[in-house]
Amino acid sequence: MLDAARDQAIRPGEGRLAHAPTDHPPVKAAKVGVLLANLGTPDHYDYWSMRRYLNEFLSDKRVIDYASWKWQPLLQLIILTKRPFTSGANYKLIWNHDKGESPLMTITKDQTAAIAAQMQAAYGDQVMVDFCMRYGNPSTESRVKAMIAAGCEKILFFPLYPHYAGATSATANDAFFRALMKEKRQPAARTVAEYFDHPLYIEALAQSVERAYAGLEQRPDVLVASYHGMPKRYLMSGDPYHCQCQKTSRLLRERLGWEKGAIITTFQSVFGPEEWLKPYTVEHVAELAKQGKKRIAVIAPAFSADCIETLEEINGEIREAFEHAGGESFTYIPCLNDDAAHVAALTAVIRENLSGWV
Repeated sequence: MLDAARDQAIRPGEGRLAHAPTDHPPVKAAKVGVLLANLGTPDHYDYWSMRRYLNEFLSDKRVIDYASWKWQPLLQLIILTKRPFTSGANYKLIWNHDKGESPLMTITKDQTAAIAAQMQAAYGDQVMVDFCMRYGNPSTESRVKAMIAAGCEKILFFPLYPHYAGATSATANDAFFRALMKEKRQPAARTVAEYFDHPLYIEALAQSVERAYAGLEQRPDVLVASYHGMPKRYLMSGDPYHCQCQKTSRLLRERLGWEKGAIITTFQSVFGPEEWLKPYTVEHVAELAKQGKKRIAVIAPAFSADCIETLEEINGEIREAFEHAGGESFTYIPCLNDDAAHVAALTAVIRENLSGWV
């Protein structure tokens, strides 16, 4: 009632309160913002673009929590001297050359447009939908500022990670909160929790598996659910990510009606010398081939959009490890991306979290 009365008191076309003095700053009609957040992407695959991106990513204490005096010299003098070349070459292999951007950027834009259409149909102009990246562009701070400038007095921040992890969801929220700290007039704010066990998310995963299997001449011997890894000590210190991944595999198997053992949970993207969550995907698929499982399919439930870790690592490095060990048929099942069932799941999560706001 109060919001409606306030909006009606604004003079159409002027953006000023009806009884405000003539020198009062313009006031936007109140909106609710939905800000989607993904990991990020370099602006290009050249050396300096890659170095800027990797420096921001690998300097995040949520990602690499070593003491700065120990980590930064190694990062700046060794890792960032060599890795931008190899990472840039890998990005070049998957780059969307037509649009001049990474696949993650293209897919995130498509997801945002699809969700915005759903919000427009449900709420009209009352809800504004946009996206940001934790690392790279568009930055979280720039999108928060844009939403506030557009009149968003409430913002729902949605990290697009089905599972919670300190190195993904938490650092995305950190960036959101830091952006709010710089605002003179802060909007009301909510963050979306992990949604790995949401029925519509599991349904979308199951449908993607069923579609992929329907197009194969021979059924794979096993489905490998490959999740992004993390150091084992993060689990031991209380991060729930590992348990949530295991539950996702179980819920997916139950929805598909498969027997135990039909889905194997593994972890990829190991970095550094310490022990990470096991089994490692790249090693385990090779072991499966040696055990006589010559046909496998791989799905990546922890990623909401295809990216370097899926398009290059899974469909490149991990595929090669399987085939080199004697595997004969490797099927990569794409991420849910902007699939209609995925958009429906994300929209449902958003609408549940907007309760009481719209």
